[in-house]
Amino acid sequence: MPGRQLSEDSRFNFRCHAALKCFNQCCRNLNLFLYPYDVVRLKNYLNIDSDAFISQYVDVVLRPGAHFPDVLLRMAEDTEKRCPFLTDKGCSVYPERPDTCRRFPVEQGLIYDDQGQPGGAVHFFKPPDFCLGQKEDTEWTIAAWTQDQEAATYNRMTERWAALRRLFLSNPWQGEGPDGARAKMAFMATYNIDRFRQFLFNSSFLKRYKIKPDLKKKLKHNDTALLRFGFDWVKLYLWGIKTKSIRAPLK
Repeated sequence: MPGRQLSEDSRFNFRCHAALKCFNQCCRNLNLFLYPYDVVRLKNYLNIDSDAFISQYVDVVLRPGAHFPDVLLRMAEDTEKRCPFLTDKGCSVYPERPDTCRRFPVEQGLIYDDQGQPGGAVHFFKPPDFCLGQKEDTEWTIAAWTQDQEAATYNRMTERWAALRRLFLSNPWQGEGPDGARAKMAFMATYNIDRFRQFLFNSSFLKRYKIKPDLKKKLKHNDTALLRFGFDWVKLYLWGIKTKSIRAPLK
């Protein structure tokens, strides 16, 4: 893996600020993956629904041989391919910036054993060569950086998504392919939660599946709870993996 691997006790130097000559240069020409929780936070900050956010800001890319698409932030159509949220003063969505931006210049991954069980997170310090922030005196550990960037919730939600995303290494579509009805349902439940909420409460779903009343109440208004439920629903819907949040109907 590229970059310097960090342990929990490792220390690294970094500070980004407007006085650096490279300020905002890392916000251009990116393949910036958006995870489901990123979309939730951003669309709420912009006060638009999931449909509008996906239409305006997202490229959905299905790579050859993949069984689920990648979701990337759409760069501006200019020579620099700037992030659409980049202004002369910096990031216009900084309080709700995506997980990847929030952790920069640290990249995080998950380790799985040969039985497919998660074995914890792994971190790499990986600023680009032009980054002057890595030459600053401010020193961090992984824990201190996570706290400073208010990244703990993002990390937990991204780990949940990574565990689900890993299941798509195998083909779950039962001959329909990644453009079929089941695939559209899975994408809706993970990336278009406003439409997913409409589906839950305006269809026969709640008559066919048992959900605890307190959770049902949360799903009406709490996007984070709805997203977690969506992850659980996809596991049950595609792979029959039982969860505590939803009980499948008896056959």
